[in-house]
Amino acid sequence: MLSIKNLHAGIDGKEILKGINLEIKKGEIHAIMGPNGGGKSTLSNVITGREDYVVTDGSIYFEGKDLLELAPEERANAGIFMSFQYPVEIPGVSVSNFLKAAVNANRKAQGLEDISAKEFLKTVKEKAELLDIKKDFLSRSLNEGFSGGEKKRNEIFQMAVLNPKMTLLDETDSGLDIDALRIVAHGVNKLKSPDNAVLVITHYQRLLEYIIPDFVHVLIDGKIVKSGTKELALELEEKGYDWL
Repeated sequence: MLSIKNLHAGIDGKEILKGINLEIKKGEIHAIMGPNGGGKSTLSNVITGREDYVVTDGSIYFEGKDLLELAPEERANAGIFMSFQYPVEIPGVSVSNFLKAAVNANRKAQGLEDISAKEFLKTVKEKAELLDIKKDFLSRSLNEGFSGGEKKRNEIFQMAVLNPKMTLLDETDSGLDIDALRIVAHGVNKLKSPDNAVLVITHYQRLLEYIIPDFVHVLIDGKIVKSGTKELALELEEKGYDWL
């Protein structure tokens, strides 16, 4: 599904990623761990197409498409979804209206007509019930006045409605309490299927107690220095990163 080969990238003339190789198949959950400044968030930003970052070598293919040739919105429409560490507040735009606009943008990119009001309400109701989201949540302004847990629940709700093929969780556990972590994990686990994949980027092992990865990769100084199964995350929790 996602194939990254010899990826070199940086920002403001500084090289951060120094030859990343990563293969993610459908149905898999991969976790990338590592110390701060190692390149974890840079990797997610490059995958999603943030324009501040410059790729100097290597390739990224998603379902056979060259992502480096696509604009950020085209990557999103291809099925890539990113949950941000710090979601943006948009006063005056309700959760429901934002979701409908996002769904229709995706449908337009696929040559489809706008979703009907009936179909949209049906989808939203089903996903809200799946994630235990109350009806009044949908009428609130996007992320305005939301707690950390509510912001994360909202992003998982967006993921549920948009039904992406690839989800990137970029340090989504940062600053969250146990209840909020469980909200994120519950949603990801509920929505996991043989047809999609998840890339979890995290500094700590605690999120991986709730979202069990198939593979764990350690990213240090712009390179993946070690890969393994979920047991590697436990080893890192015990020993830290200095032994690698």
